[in-house]
Amino acid sequence: MSENKPSVIFVCVHNAGRSQMAAGYMTHLSQGRVEVRSAGSMPADQINPTAVAAMLEEGIDIRAEQPKVLTPEAVQASDAVITMGCGDACPYYPGKRYEDWVLEDPAGQGIESVRPIRDEIRGRVEALLADLLA
Repeated sequence: MSENKPSVIFVCVHNAGRSQMAAGYMTHLSQGRVEVRSAGSMPADQINPTAVAAMLEEGIDIRAEQPKVLTPEAVQASDAVITMGCGDACPYYPGKRYEDWVLEDPAGQGIESVRPIRDEIRGRVEALLADLLA
C-alpha cells in the first residue's frame, strides 16, 4: 500500500453506472483515507444520467466524472480490484485483492430500479472500507 493509504479500483464494462457509484461512495465515505479509481473495459461516452441522479439523492455529485478505459497500470497501482461484470477483461496480478460484485446493471433502467442497486453498492462499499482501514 502506497504511503499506508490503501487504494481501490472499481471496474465495470462501461464505467458509467455501477463502478462510478461505487467510486463516488468510496470517495465520499473514506474522506481521503483511500485512493479511489474507476474504469471500464469498454467505456461509455458519458456517465449514466440515472446513476448520477440516484447519487445526487445521497448528496454525492458524480457529474464531473468521465468513463475511463481500464489499463493494466491502474490495476497494478491498486491494492483492491473490485469488478462488476467485466469478466476476463480485467487483468490479474498476484498479490492484489480481487472481488467480483454481482450487481444488476443500471443501464437503461429508471430511478426506481437504480435505487436498490445504489443502496446495495453503498453497503458493499461500507464493508470494503471498514476492511481496508482495519
